[in-house]
Amino acid sequence: MGKPHTITGHTRIVGVIGSPIAHSRSPQMHNAALAKAGLDFIYVPFHVPVDTLEDAINGFLAINIVGINVTLPHKQSVIPFLTSISREAELIGAVNTLTFTDGKIHGENTDAPGFLRAMEETGVSIPIGEDVVVLGAGGSARAIVVALVLAGVRSVIIANRTVSKAVTLAEELTNKIGLQTDEENSLQKSDSDQGRKEKIKTELTGMGLEDSRLKDAVEHCSLLVNTSTSSMDTSHPLLIDPNWLQPSTTVYDIVYTPPMTSLLIMAADKQCPIVGGLGMLVHQGAIAFERWTGVKPCVDTMRDALS
Repeated sequence: MGKPHTITGHTRIVGVIGSPIAHSRSPQMHNAALAKAGLDFIYVPFHVPVDTLEDAINGFLAINIVGINVTLPHKQSVIPFLTSISREAELIGAVNTLTFTDGKIHGENTDAPGFLRAMEETGVSIPIGEDVVVLGAGGSARAIVVALVLAGVRSVIIANRTVSKAVTLAEELTNKIGLQTDEENSLQKSDSDQGRKEKIKTELTGMGLEDSRLKDAVEHCSLLVNTSTSSMDTSHPLLIDPNWLQPSTTVYDIVYTPPMTSLLIMAADKQCPIVGGLGMLVHQGAIAFERWTGVKPCVDTMRDALS
């Protein structure tokens, strides 16, 4: 067992807010990385009920907190209290990382670049100019679709059990991105793309899981991403017919418990390249860590802390 961290008046504080928060695994991941880097920081979970959010944010400013991760149910409701937000966060409509500097609060969403970094880490190319299918239409899907659009994929089909949610998400993001493209002529791509700027031309389509077009989309896509929790239970049926999977399609499941979900097991059986969800969890945390400390964390240490 390592030596306990000695907290003094010089120790800087980072943490995570949510309600509930006791289940969060972020403290073990970040504190392990902070110890590895020899930094005089401590990462603390804070239970912040919905009706005390503004007071909590003002309190963090008052006591010189360095940074805060944001989890449910505050990812959208915290935005009005921020000084600025990143372009990804604005498009996603949610933030998960706050940085406090000189009385100002900057919000960003590290899920989007974390998703891409985890893919690159496994040696899988980002499918620029190619077609993608995303299963699910919740908050994680929103972040991932934005990441893919900013990376320059050709099309994204969002397939969801509730058809209206998929259609609404596709239309909303198309309108948001289209408005920014018209006004600014270009969008800043995610930081994994060295800040290049290009026109956004991605086609977004929402549909139901029973839509007859989904079979052809899955069979011909370069990347299939699952954002639904349905794959956590191997007794639950898959959202798609596994016979649609082709060896040329990378299958990425953002669920990280269990590490090999039912979808990944089936995809591996079909000889598809696979990417699990633990990498996204680690890399979105690593990006926040670096924002706050100016130091790149050991991602292996963060990953090991979660095992």
